[in-house]
Amino acid sequence: MEPAVTFETIEDAFFFVSSAAPGEHCAVVNRVTGESFFASINLDEDEIPEDVDDNDDYIGIPHKNDLDLGKPLVMEFVQRRCPELIDRVLSIFSRRGAYGRYKDLLAEKNMLEEWYSFENERTREALLEWCRRQGLAVKMPVAGQD
Repeated sequence: MEPAVTFETIEDAFFFVSSAAPGEHCAVVNRVTGESFFASINLDEDEIPEDVDDNDDYIGIPHKNDLDLGKPLVMEFVQRRCPELIDRVLSIFSRRGAYGRYKDLLAEKNMLEEWYSFENERTREALLEWCRRQGLAVKMPVAGQD
């Protein structure tokens, strides 16, 4: 039997959850039907089914911080690709608005596209590993098809 949940569904839900501070957005996916549901403390509408807490078919989607895809990922990239910038990046991340300043620094060093590629690959790997740990089979996209 083919998995009901597509990787694209998981990825979209993950990006929604991670687009705000932890706890502000949430998403669940039904592992049987493949449907996804979203909620935000900033919106009056709440799509989350009422039985989500009592039904094992639903699985909550993690925030990027739950998968160590925030500052730990930044530091891994810097240590591997530009270790001479470690002190500067640590200083950047000691204040609010760090990601904007970090991306400005990478743009200045012509490394922004390399960062985005690294971040996308690591995010995909982390999400696939999370799915595996949850026992969630996902349908992967066929190469060359969008």
